Amino acid sequence: MNVPDYYEFLQISRNAEPATIHRVYQFLAARFHPDNAQTGDVEKFVLLKQAYEVLSNPERRARYDASADHEIPPPPPLSAEIDFLDSMKGELNRRLALLALLYVRRRTNSSRPEVPLLEVELRMGFPRDYLEFTMWYLQKKGYIVRADNSDFALTAEGVDFVEMQREQIPMLNKLLTSNASPSALDPKAAGKTSTPASGSEIKSPAKTQTSKKQAGSDNRHAGMPDRRANGRDMRFDKQERRVGAPDRREK
Repeated sequence: MNVPDYYEFLQISRNAEPATIHRVYQFLAARFHPDNAQTGDVEKFVLLKQAYEVLSNPERRARYDASADHEIPPPPPLSAEIDFLDSMKGELNRRLALLALLYVRRRTNSSRPEVPLLEVELRMGFPRDYLEFTMWYLQKKGYIVRADNSDFALTAEGVDFVEMQREQIPMLNKLLTSNASPSALDPKAAGKTSTPASGSEIKSPAKTQTSKKQAGSDNRHAGMPDRRANGRDMRFDKQERRVGAPDRREK
């Protein structure tokens, strides 16, 4: 009898903490519940309950882990450590994570900088349904491009944003230095340069001359959803405003 891979179904790490399992369960339960007219799915809801009953019980989880065929596990999805679920902060984090993934791929595999949509889903640990707005926004900003086959790549403007904002946005720096390693994105990249250069090393001479005033303006160009999409302004803390203010030049 084939036993479902509950970790893969929940898209969490095999080392996920109980709190993470519970949080992901609540999120998916609301999505798959039969009462949800848009995304309800009875079969997935039943499987979700089975997965939670096993993984939330230490003894049952231990037996489940012991009975599974263990292969070299893929790197844990970014969602295991980063909040992608919170309505606005989660959206900002998804944008930063996608930019970091594409930046690392472009730096470590310049001959093939594209990342397939499926790989984006697996690395972020988030279904594509909840990445569409993220990808649309970054495309409209000119930071990423999407090919007809749904492969994504970072543009030169996207590279400039990542390199200029790395030191200003702690979450972006964390993604670049730990979670978005080349080996995690591309097994063939293991053993090659695994950590992007620090912010001071990767800034181009032209960018290092950027005035503080202009840098402050750039901080506002990348994270908050376009006002036409939200219909209202949102307030964030100091860090999120750097990522989040809408581009006033974009009409």
